[in-house]
Amino acid sequence: MSSLLINASEHILTMTFNRPEKYNALDIDTFKLLSKALYQLEHDPELRVGILLANGKHFTSGLELDKWAPIFAKGVMPTLADDELDPYGISGQRLTKPLIIATQGLCYTSGLELLLNTDIRIATPETRFAQLEVKRGIYPCGGGTVRLPEEIGWGRAQRYLLTGDEFTGQQAYDWGMVQELCSADELANKAHEIATKIAAAAPLGVQAALRSSKLARFEGDTTALSHVFDDMPNIIASADAREGVMSFMQRREAKFTGK
Repeated sequence: MSSLLINASEHILTMTFNRPEKYNALDIDTFKLLSKALYQLEHDPELRVGILLANGKHFTSGLELDKWAPIFAKGVMPTLADDELDPYGISGQRLTKPLIIATQGLCYTSGLELLLNTDIRIATPETRFAQLEVKRGIYPCGGGTVRLPEEIGWGRAQRYLLTGDEFTGQQAYDWGMVQELCSADELANKAHEIATKIAAAAPLGVQAALRSSKLARFEGDTTALSHVFDDMPNIIASADAREGVMSFMQRREAKFTGK
């Protein structure tokens, strides 16, 4: 059976790590499968939002270092094909559709860095997060050194990046890194509940809002504000904008098509 299960339904692409016997450790094959799935999410016009889950007690114990060491020795990530999108958002095209992640048990190293490159994060209060790399003789290279300080503050991030210590889902929620807490058996339902709301909203508007937010994150507020109206002319002229007005006037739920 595949190490990553893929299901597309009702405009939602659900991706589920499926190596519970290995604590969902991320090998290169799974990395490539996830890269292809994210490309599918980005380029399939029927898909509006993605969810990343994991089967078993743990989201992931992190990378299988013995498999990744030869690649890291070259100082690069694996080469991505034209139909793949970097799950860590470091190189190539950025995902413009929302991605929700739901984590339980261990969420170590590469798993935490995956979370930091998603848009909405769900965890259990007991989820165990850690960037353990400094305890393994290396350092985080999937974006954690940049994004963890953005999320939880410089000093707090260094407290965990430089020691490899764990912090919990409850702490991550209190710090604002995680947006929702629930029990492990409710993670998938909570993720789909949020995804369904996003999928019901106007896709062009959702993607424009996310694009503007990401521009601010990656290129700064000044750049983002200078481009804040770039998408507006096309969106105002869209069928979805007309549907939004008509549904409001007719007091009914809007039915958006992404056109």
